[in-house]
Amino acid sequence: MQYRFTHTTVWVLGLCLSLWLSVPALAQKKDDDEKDKKALKPHTELLKGAQSQSGLMTVHKVDDKWYLEVPDALLGRELMAITRYTQTAAGGGFYGGEEVSRQVVRWEKRDQKLLLRAISYVIQSADSTKPIFEAVRNSSSEPILGIFDLKSTKGTASIIEVGDFFKGDQQAFSMPPLRKQFFKLANFQADRSFVERISAYPINLEIRSTKTFAVTPPSLSGGASVGVMLRDGASTGFVTLSFNTSFIVLPESPMRKRYFDARVGFFANQYSEFGEESHSAEREVFAVRWRLEPKNEEDARRYAQGELVEPKKPIVYYIDPATPDKWKPYLKQGVDDWNVAFEQAGWKNAIRGEYWPENDSTMSLEDARFSVIRYFASDIQNAYGPNVHDPRSGEILESHIGWYHNVMRLLRNWYLVQASAVDSRARKLKFDDALMGELIRFVAAHEVGHTLGLRHNMGASSATPVEKLRDPEFLRQNGHTSSIMDYARFNYVAQPEDGVTDLFPRIGDYDKWAIEWGYRYFPDAQSAEDEKQALNRITREKVQNPRLAFGTEVSLADPRFQTEDLGDNAMLASGYGIKNLQRILPQLPEWSKAEGENYADLAELYDQIVGQFRRYMGHVTKYVGGVYENPKTHDMEGNAYEVVPKNLQKDAVKFLSEQLFTTPTWLLEENILNKIRHSQAATTVMSMQEATITSLFSEDRLVRLLEAHTQSTANYGVNELISDLNNTVLAEAFGRGTPDAYRRNLHKIYVEKLISLLQAGSAGVRHIGPGGAYDFYARVTDLSKTDLPSIVAGQLADLQRAFQRARANDDLTKYHYQDLAKRIEQALNPVKVSGKK
Repeated sequence: MQYRFTHTTVWVLGLCLSLWLSVPALAQKKDDDEKDKKALKPHTELLKGAQSQSGLMTVHKVDDKWYLEVPDALLGRELMAITRYTQTAAGGGFYGGEEVSRQVVRWEKRDQKLLLRAISYVIQSADSTKPIFEAVRNSSSEPILGIFDLKSTKGTASIIEVGDFFKGDQQAFSMPPLRKQFFKLANFQADRSFVERISAYPINLEIRSTKTFAVTPPSLSGGASVGVMLRDGASTGFVTLSFNTSFIVLPESPMRKRYFDARVGFFANQYSEFGEESHSAEREVFAVRWRLEPKNEEDARRYAQGELVEPKKPIVYYIDPATPDKWKPYLKQGVDDWNVAFEQAGWKNAIRGEYWPENDSTMSLEDARFSVIRYFASDIQNAYGPNVHDPRSGEILESHIGWYHNVMRLLRNWYLVQASAVDSRARKLKFDDALMGELIRFVAAHEVGHTLGLRHNMGASSATPVEKLRDPEFLRQNGHTSSIMDYARFNYVAQPEDGVTDLFPRIGDYDKWAIEWGYRYFPDAQSAEDEKQALNRITREKVQNPRLAFGTEVSLADPRFQTEDLGDNAMLASGYGIKNLQRILPQLPEWSKAEGENYADLAELYDQIVGQFRRYMGHVTKYVGGVYENPKTHDMEGNAYEVVPKNLQKDAVKFLSEQLFTTPTWLLEENILNKIRHSQAATTVMSMQEATITSLFSEDRLVRLLEAHTQSTANYGVNELISDLNNTVLAEAFGRGTPDAYRRNLHKIYVEKLISLLQAGSAGVRHIGPGGAYDFYARVTDLSKTDLPSIVAGQLADLQRAFQRARANDDLTKYHYQDLAKRIEQALNPVKVSGKK
C-alpha cells in the first residue's frame, strides 16, 4: 500500500515529532521550577516576628530588613511614584513638602524575579490588537529601575526585599543629577542612609528614606565654579536629606480625555498616537483636570435635568498645620471660593478646604492621597500651585500647593504701590491682619485655580474698558478683571476721587466659564470625540464675549496678553497709574519711618515705585509691532492674526516720548534719593530709557514691523517708527530747546542703538501656531537682506546733517552734537574715517 503524503499528514507528523522532542524540555523546566520553589523560604519562616501592614502592597519589617508582598493582581498595573522632600538642608531654597520627581512604574515578573520598570508616555498605539502596536513597543523600550529576587511567596503574591533599593540613590526616587551637581553633592553615603519607614494604605504605598551625600570639596585653583555649596556641606563635608515616595495605583479605567482647546486655558498633556488607519502619527493633546462624576444613576438623571448635584468624590485641600493659625481661615476661604464656578458646571459642594487633623496617625502630609497647601518657612516671596496627574488621561490625582512665608511681603509691596492712593489701610509698612488676610485669600484662590488645571489668562483684564475701572458700580458687579487667573493684581487705575473700594481680583466670568468647559459632565456622550463636538458648539458662542476669552501667557506679540496690566488700552491705564504713583512717592518717607531703623524699607518701596513705572513702559511698548492672536476654528468668522492698528502703535510711541523720554523728574525725589543712595539719579533714568529703546528695536519686533508694512503700506513700519522717535527723542537737534544732561544721555543711547542696527543679522522669531500655547513655530529672518539696513543708513545720514546744522547755545551742547555727528560718520564710512583705502 502506498502512502500519499498530504499537507495534513506532514503537519500531524511534525506535531508528533515536536511533542516527542519537547517532552524532555518540559520535564526539565518542571524540575527547574520545583527546584526554584524549594530554594524559596516559606513565608512563615522568612517573616517570623515581622511587623506587618496590609494595603496596596503588604509591608513587612523583620529586624532591619524591609519586605514587600506584591500581589499578582498588581503585576502589569501602572503606578505613579511621586517623590517629595520631607526634610532639607538649610539655605538651599528648597523645602520639605516640595516635589522632587514623578514617574510612572510597573511591576513585571520574570522567572524568579520581579522587575520594576519606568513607563513614559511619548508615543502610544491606538489599538493593542493591531500589528502597529508591536512597532510602537519596539520603539519605546522601558527602562528597568530595579530587579528583585523572590524571597518567598504567599498565595498569589511575591515577597521581595526592598530596603537596600529604597535607601539607595535611585535617580527616579532621589534628587535629580543636575540639582546634585548644582549643590556640589558627590558620593552617596550608603552607611549614613536608611529607610525610615514604609507604610501601606488601600491604594498607595508610602516610603520615607534618609539619604546622605558627601560634598565636592572647594578648589584652590580659582577657576569658575557653577552652583553653590549648602551650609551643612561647607561645615561638615556631608549633606543629609529626607524623602518620601508615594506609590499610588493609577485608575484601572483611565478617565475619558477632554481634548485641548486653545480657546480655553487649561494645562494639557500630550503624546503621539499611531493608528492603523492614520496616514501619520497624530498628536493627542488633552486637558488636565480632576475627575468629577455623579454618585449614581439617579444623580446623573438629576444632573441632566439641570439640578446641582454633589460629585462622587469632591476635591479637598487640607491646610498645613504648620501654617500660622490666623492665616488658616483665609487659605481655606481661597479654596472654598471656587464653588461658585463649579456650580456653573452643574456641581455643588464640589471643592472645599479643610484643616489637617493633627491627631490622626493614619494620615501623612506627604501621602499622595491628600492635597495640601504646604507652608514653607522661607524668605522667598512666592507661592505656586502644581498638580500630579495621570499621563494617560490628564486626570489630576493630587496637588501640593507651595506657600512661602515671605509671599506676604510681596503682597504688601504690590498693594501699597498699586492701591495706597485709594485705600488708606495700605499706607504703612505692616498691614492689619484683616487686610493681609484678604490678600492671602486672593493669592490662595489663584494658586488653587492652577491646581484645578487652569493656566494664566493674561488677556482677561483687557476685556474691561479702562474708564470702567473707575466706576464703583461696574466694579462691584464685575470686578476689575474677568479672571483671577490673570496677573491683574490690584486696581491701580482708580483715582482717589472715584470712590472705588473693589480693588481685589476675584473668581470672575472667565473662571466660571473655564471650569464649566473643563468639568461639565456629558452623560449622553459616548466618547471623547462626542464631548469635543458638544463643547465646540458651546465654546464658539461663548468666546465671542470678550469677558470669556482666553489670552495665553506665552504670547510675545499680542499687547492684550500681558502680566500686571489692566484695561483695554495700556496708554490710558498707565497714565492713570502714573498719576497715582506721583501721589504715593512723596509719602513714602512718612509711611516707612520707624524709630531707630535705617532707610532700608524706604529704599525697598522706592524701588517698587520705579519697578511699577517700568512695567507701565513695558505694557505700552508691546503695542509697537504688535499682532493680535485670536484662536479660531473653521466654523468661526474672522482672522486668527491681525496687526495692531496703526493709530494705537503711534499712540504708544507718543506715550513713551511724553512719560519716559521726556525726563520723568517726578521720580527724582531728592527727599528720598538723598537718604537711600548717592549719585544714582541719572543712572536710574538712563537704565529705563535704554531698556525701552532696546525693546523697541528688538529684532523680533523689527521683523513684525517689516512684514506688516510689506503686507500693507497702511500699517505702521520701521521707517515711520524711527521718524516718530527722531522727532521726540532728538527734538532739541531740530531746534526745540537745549538738551540737559539727561537728554544728552538719551541722545547717545538712541543714536548708538540705531548704529547697531546697521549690523543686524539673523533674527529668530517665535510665533504661536493655530493650535495655541502647545503649538509653537519659529523662523529665522536675515535682517541684512531686508529693508532695515537701508532705512537705518538713510535715517542716520539725515540725523548727521541735522546734528551738523543744530544750534548750540553752550559748549557742552556744541561738543555733544559734534560727537554724535562723528559717531554716525564713523558708522557710515568706517574706511574713510580710518584713513585706509
